[in-house]
Amino acid sequence: MAPTGTSMEASNGHEVPKVASIKTLADSASLTFVPSEYTYTKNPNEQGDANDPEHSIPIIDFALLTLGSPDQRAKVIQELRRACEEWGFFQVTNHGVPESLMQSMIRACHRFFDLPEEEKKEFQTRNLLDPIKCGTSFNVDIEKVHLWRDFLKVIAHPEFNSLYKPAGYSEVSLEFSKRTREVATEILKGISESLGLEADYIAKAMNWDRGLQILAANYYPACPQPDKAIGLPPHTDHGLVTLLIQNEMGGLEVKHKDQWVLVNAAPGAFIVNIGDQMQILTNDKYKSIWHRAVVNNKATRISIAVPHGPSLDTPALPIPELLERGGQAPKYIGMTYEKFMELQASPAALTKPCLDHLRVKHN
Repeated sequence: MAPTGTSMEASNGHEVPKVASIKTLADSASLTFVPSEYTYTKNPNEQGDANDPEHSIPIIDFALLTLGSPDQRAKVIQELRRACEEWGFFQVTNHGVPESLMQSMIRACHRFFDLPEEEKKEFQTRNLLDPIKCGTSFNVDIEKVHLWRDFLKVIAHPEFNSLYKPAGYSEVSLEFSKRTREVATEILKGISESLGLEADYIAKAMNWDRGLQILAANYYPACPQPDKAIGLPPHTDHGLVTLLIQNEMGGLEVKHKDQWVLVNAAPGAFIVNIGDQMQILTNDKYKSIWHRAVVNNKATRISIAVPHGPSLDTPALPIPELLERGGQAPKYIGMTYEKFMELQASPAALTKPCLDHLRVKHN
């Protein structure tokens, strides 16, 4: 990724044009339109609708999943199975993570994005798995349209990394990453059981104890023409499960039954979605769902997505017990999680979805 406000050589030896951070661009008092390089055309027939009750993502009561009676837990496991099969997205309430901690994490990330551009430069890098990286858009070297988004990505597990600035970020992110991982671990157990497997099956198969956890903060400033820009285009997540929080500004849209649905999150809830590795494991039973981030002209939206995946050296393959039970052939070949993430960040991912690169070709 080209560092903010600088030029650098691309791999072909040509200089990459200067790319300002979206914050710098949006803070310009003279900005009244979306520059051409940020102009993104959405299908007018694919607008989000948050008011249709049929399109409200399911809610999972975490307390009943972890502390409920056997009957209550069994009921929640069935709700989790339906949510994974029918939506690939759900909200988790009563999870025990203090809302004050979630808000503190959002504020800490906001303070990072508010740092002067010169101070953020030391964290700008092109390397996919650097412990700390920030930048703008997605991949300015290969994309045709720049995104209305700056980002900060910090690897929190299997080794915890942190920023030394802004003040307080390290302490808040340590507590937030630990508590979020605890919730993700219990959700993974519930998903395992919803598939008729032992609670720790997926965790053991995917080397969860060494699994990758990333704190990925996204900064979407107010946009003068929100219909002509995009925060993140339609995509799926690369991991097993992703947990997401956001400030009071919504903007997450999920594709459900060929319609884009604007997610209205319950206060203090985690929004959770299934990732590509889970779709591979379940041989398409639980699908990684397309979603996108839209922007607004009122205020900055900040979201913090926390993808949790296998260990980097672990390949996901369809679970043999599920194949045998369903009389199915595997639909995917194996690829380590690290190679899969590299694929997602490559030009090949622009031509067809990453999962399609791994699909078994049947004659």
